[in-house]
Amino acid sequence: MAEMLTLTPAAAKRVAAIAEKQAKPAILRLSVEGGGCSGFQYKFDLAEGPEEDDSVSDTDGVKLVVDAVSLDLVAGSTVDFVESLGGAAFRVENPNAAAGCGCGSSFGI
Repeated sequence: MAEMLTLTPAAAKRVAAIAEKQAKPAILRLSVEGGGCSGFQYKFDLAEGPEEDDSVSDTDGVKLVVDAVSLDLVAGSTVDFVESLGGAAFRVENPNAAAGCGCGSSFGI
C-alpha cells in the first residue's frame, strides 16, 4: 500500500529538518480527524515509528505513515511542503476530496 501515498522531496526535506531539530526519527504521521470547516481535517505529527496497521512510504529516507482508518480517506494523496507569501505549510493533494476549504487543512468526501 506504500504506493498509495506520496511524500514530495520538498516535504521530505522539511520533515528531516524538523526531526533533526527535535532529535526524533524522520517519520511524518498523517491522520484524519473529524472537524474543520469541510467535515474532516488533516493532522500532522512526528512519530517515533510506524504502528502495526500503518501504511508506510519512503522518500529520500523520510517515512510517511498513515493509519488504516485514515488511509481510506487519503489513499492516492500527495503530501507536499509549500512556502508562499501566506506562510509555509504541509499540503495534502487528496484525489478523494470532493470539497475543500481555503486554508487547505480540511476537506469533505
